[in-house]
Amino acid sequence: MIIGVPKEVKDHESRVGVTPAGVKALVEAGHKVLVETNAGALSAMPDEEYQAAGAEIVGSAYDVWRLAEMIVKVKEPVEKEYKHFREGLVLFTYLHLAPIVDLTNALLEKKVTGIAYETVRDRFGALPLLTPMSEVAGRMSVQVGAAYLEKEHGGRGVLLGGVPGVAPGNVCIIGGGIVGTNAAKMALGLGAKVTLLDNSLNRLRELDDIFNGRVFTVYSNSYNVEKAVSEADLVIGGVLIPGAAAPKIVTKAMVAKMKKGAVIVDVAIDQGGCIETARPTTHTNPSYEVDGVVHYCVTNMPAAVPNTSTLALTNATFPYLLKLARLGAVAAIQEDKGIAEGVNTYNGVLTYEAVAQAQSREWTPVAELV
Repeated sequence: MIIGVPKEVKDHESRVGVTPAGVKALVEAGHKVLVETNAGALSAMPDEEYQAAGAEIVGSAYDVWRLAEMIVKVKEPVEKEYKHFREGLVLFTYLHLAPIVDLTNALLEKKVTGIAYETVRDRFGALPLLTPMSEVAGRMSVQVGAAYLEKEHGGRGVLLGGVPGVAPGNVCIIGGGIVGTNAAKMALGLGAKVTLLDNSLNRLRELDDIFNGRVFTVYSNSYNVEKAVSEADLVIGGVLIPGAAAPKIVTKAMVAKMKKGAVIVDVAIDQGGCIETARPTTHTNPSYEVDGVVHYCVTNMPAAVPNTSTLALTNATFPYLLKLARLGAVAAIQEDKGIAEGVNTYNGVLTYEAVAQAQSREWTPVAELV
């Protein structure tokens, strides 16, 4: 198979879809890999390393997209990349289609097979390709939130860890999944007081054990969320419904009651955000204020640490990429139910229920189409 790795063009997106190590394994397996010039440069993976691993360096994105049978990216294509879509192309990347109607339309119109990292499942029913970036984003959320609490960024001027004689800052984490757990680890490490809300009592029990009672676990309902958010210096949104638009857990009214200069980091913004006042931002313009509360809602947070993020992501994606290349997309979809779960668009048909619900569209399971 001819596999293309274009340079990411989303704002400040510095990750890359395949590493030189991945190229070497693909070439050894008999495949051809086309890598756009400088695709890995911002992840500290220069063209020379790709060439040494056996890749062909291509001068333009146009040629990578045109010549490849499968494109491997990190982030969903942006509007200026839609022109590269064509019938039969396999696109393997994060798609996050639920809130992006235009991209969904383009994939369906051009009959692209869109396989989304965030909906691929493993044999345990988990989301193995979403997990590594959720780990990175969860850890980063506290790092970023701590910085935005500083006065120069519009924050309250609170040091999360406090000092002897001064209480630490309050961190409120919405959601006890991968993002929430990793955020809690970092917040505890900084010495903050951490409250974590989730609507699964079993998960709260697990987290109580994991953190040995150092995290205050609270059952999530509107009353408890409002109370926790009003007391918080930093609120982290980490709620996920796989492939679907995130539910709005924190309302505008709750945000209005927060402390002035408090900070919100909505990690769920890729799927529309779980804070009602959240809207997507970029690394160029990462934050804004609503009711005196600083909002940081960058949709590709892990791109700020591209070396770590690229290595973590490709560790997880590569076995699936190798299988898709070895078998071809149709055979891989037929053989592997987890890859089939990743298919969001196929031959002009929407194939993922949660996206269909978010966009009020019809859908057909991919198993009925291949």
